[in-house]
Amino acid sequence: MVNRIKDIVINTLSKGWATLSEVSFAYQMKNETWVTQKRESYDRGDGATALLYNKEKKTVILTKQFRISSFLNGNASGFVVETCAGMLDADEPKACILREIEEETGYKVHAVTPLFEAYSSPGALTEKLYYFMAEYSEAMKVSEGGGLDSEHEDIEVLELPFSEALVMLNNGEIQDLKTIVLLQYAQLNKLFD
Repeated sequence: MVNRIKDIVINTLSKGWATLSEVSFAYQMKNETWVTQKRESYDRGDGATALLYNKEKKTVILTKQFRISSFLNGNASGFVVETCAGMLDADEPKACILREIEEETGYKVHAVTPLFEAYSSPGALTEKLYYFMAEYSEAMKVSEGGGLDSEHEDIEVLELPFSEALVMLNNGEIQDLKTIVLLQYAQLNKLFD
C-alpha cells in the first residue's frame, strides 16, 4: 500500500496523566490530491480487560466505580458498571490483566484466555485494549478486592448471574463499551450453554 500520510508535525498540548497532542499532517485522498489535516490525539497508553466467569454458578464478576468523564457527559451518579481493566504500564497484556483482576476483584486467577485486540476510539485515542476471558472459582478468592488505596481506587465488586448482566446491558445500566463487547462475546459464543 502506498503511504498516504506525510509531513507529520506533533505539538504537545498537555502532558499529565496522559498526553494530548495536536497533530498536523498531509493526507492523500482517494483522488490522489493532498490535503492538510489537523487533529488532536489523546495518548494514555494501552490497556487490558477481562470478563471473569464461573460456568458452574453461571455468574460473572463486574466492577462498579466512579468515572468523572461519564459524570461530565450526563451520567448523573458518575458510576459505571464495567469489566475489570487496567493500563499496561510496562507490563505485557497478560501480566497486566492478571494483576488487575487480583487488585480490583480479589480473585487470583491462574489463567486467562486472550480473545482479540481493539482500538477504543481511534478517532481521538491511541489506546488499544487487549481483551481476555478468565474462569474463576471461590477457591481463587484471596481478598475483598476494591482496588489499590495508593491509586485512590474505590471499586465495588459485583458477582452477578450472567442472565442479570445481560438484562442490565439491554436496559442501559451497562454503558461501558469494553463490558458490552465482552458480555456479547460470551453470549454469542454460548459461554454458559
